[in-house]
Amino acid sequence: MTSQPVLRFVDCPGAPGAPRGEQPAGAGHRMAYWEWNETGDAHHPHVVLCVHGLTRQGRDFDELARRLAGRARVICPDVVGRGHSDWLQDPAGYGVPLYAFDMLGLLTALHAEAPIATLDWVGTSMGGLIGIALCGQTGLPLPAPVRKLVLNDVGPVLEWPALERIGQYLGRPLRFATVEEGAAALWLLSSSFGPHSPEAWHALSEPMLRPAPEGGFGLHYDPAIAQAFKAMTPESAAQSEAQLWSLYDAIQADTLVLRGADSDLLTVASVVAMAGRGPKASAIEFAGVGHAPTLVDEAQSRVVADFLFGPAG
Repeated sequence: MTSQPVLRFVDCPGAPGAPRGEQPAGAGHRMAYWEWNETGDAHHPHVVLCVHGLTRQGRDFDELARRLAGRARVICPDVVGRGHSDWLQDPAGYGVPLYAFDMLGLLTALHAEAPIATLDWVGTSMGGLIGIALCGQTGLPLPAPVRKLVLNDVGPVLEWPALERIGQYLGRPLRFATVEEGAAALWLLSSSFGPHSPEAWHALSEPMLRPAPEGGFGLHYDPAIAQAFKAMTPESAAQSEAQLWSLYDAIQADTLVLRGADSDLLTVASVVAMAGRGPKASAIEFAGVGHAPTLVDEAQSRVVADFLFGPAG
């Protein structure tokens, strides 16, 4: 039988330590997460946190999680505004600072439930930026330092043409008569993910759709996540780049960068720079893939498992 995760929830009160009345927009919401654990130990001390991209959700990691779940407790959150998590009343909260606070709250709750001795992070695109934000700040009350960090097709430099491309479809109120129609439409938007079998693409697409009140299906995420994204300018992106490099340079975790060979978001030059500074990341490139590798392909998931657990993983 194919293993399945358990859907759980955590309350996210907002920024740890911020006084009441000074919480960021979006304080007080519930975040969903998917837990995989086939170790036989409900309190396994090794946690791998897998965090998805901008318009995605935690079930993106199903195939990778199945591969890892026999060796660790694998946690795949739905970032707020996505999947089964709450939508924010104030869209101004949608951004990496709040997402990072939420992940810190999730890890705190997991640690209280079962002490975390080893912590690894796998982040695709936005999920990688959240990982950089947490790993690059010293003094955060993480239950354990991040030991290994996987940055999947993302780094401190976000190419502006790629951001413009994403902004063209982000937040559009799409409706589909059937799941099959929705999967076909998503393929048109996401063909850069690289080749997938029809079965694999259907499995990736089904969690991306939710029944619409007026019938049919819509996308799983709050269209309001587009507001902050579309407010970016080349100038603000350049300012963010400087901040991200500062965070990246402070990372102590053993870091692996994955890149789709045809990616328009992460360039070869950026990967070379990441290999030469900060944690001096190692890098692996996947041919025939753009932004971003889904880690569904056996060869892609094996790379991640080998990095986390060694070649026998």
